[in-house]
Amino acid sequence: MSHVNLGTSAPGDSQTKPAAQREQFSLEELAVVLSHFDIGTLESVQEYARGSRKAPKLLITSEQGRFLLKRRARGRDDPFKVAFTHAIQLHLANKQFPLPHLIGTRKDNNSMVQWRGSVYELFEFIPGQPFPQTLDSAFDGGHTLGLFHKLLSDFSSEYEPPTGSYHASPVIHQGLEVLRNSVLVGNQEMKELAEFLTRAYNEAANEVESKNISKFPKRICHADWHPGNMLYRDNRVVAVIDYDSARILPPIIDIANGALQFSVIYGDDDVSRWPDYLDEGRFRRFIRGYEEVTVLSQLELLIMPHLMAEALIAEAVLPVANTGSFGKVQGYAFLQMIKRKLLWLQKNMKKLIELAAG
Repeated sequence: MSHVNLGTSAPGDSQTKPAAQREQFSLEELAVVLSHFDIGTLESVQEYARGSRKAPKLLITSEQGRFLLKRRARGRDDPFKVAFTHAIQLHLANKQFPLPHLIGTRKDNNSMVQWRGSVYELFEFIPGQPFPQTLDSAFDGGHTLGLFHKLLSDFSSEYEPPTGSYHASPVIHQGLEVLRNSVLVGNQEMKELAEFLTRAYNEAANEVESKNISKFPKRICHADWHPGNMLYRDNRVVAVIDYDSARILPPIIDIANGALQFSVIYGDDDVSRWPDYLDEGRFRRFIRGYEEVTVLSQLELLIMPHLMAEALIAEAVLPVANTGSFGKVQGYAFLQMIKRKLLWLQKNMKKLIELAAG
């Protein structure tokens, strides 16, 4: 075996690790877990430093190909919930949906290995590029979401999936309350900003509720549909990853979040220079891609921009409420940028509805 770069930690042994350090596999752990799979002679094992630091991954090359080994993060390792997400992935794989296939164990063809209280998964490795931010790639992001919803229309599971979302969420209200009482900037500005976000969130949620979204048909949704959960080649989605958030929802909640994520425009580390507006071309192409599979109703089109406003607030609030920042960006500055984007959304909701319908 060559190119081995492993730590010596055991699963869950994180008391002495610096906060920013990634969890790692021990050599014993690697040997025991891989002994459950038949992938032939190993050629290399390398750390795959992407995704959550709490869920270590290894890129494994063997005589049978390339694979990704993952130990589930604590709190995301309930075997019943993992089995539910695996059932979704196996169902989709049988219907030729683009995703990394799970590798079954040698003896029982199980989709997970449990060892010393941890849960492990082995996937085929699919090479690809990040979202290229083109109109064609946005179209395919929407089209692939349409396929996801359609192919899961006949899916059933013994596990009862969750139903909550970013819409009218008590958790988001708790985060907003934390911000309203925050001393992050030591003055009145954060409180006033949090009060604005609270009003905007409630107004958007009320608009959605006025259209009786609780009566909309529900099905299994991905619930985290954004470009970071996709791999691309030549503007086409070649793999969709991360099914941990899957739940029962009205599909428009998934669609609205996807439309936001595929059209939002970011920038460099200075968030004050990020533009207020969305990429209207990518927004429209995302919706056109989805509607190539399933046409949206007039009611769905009407509430979509309001759901996008809720999703924008929800994504920003919890990280800032919990840590005072959003990644490396100071929390107050990040929320100011969110306010600017919200004001643009509020001003242009009618235009977005027309673009989506168009």
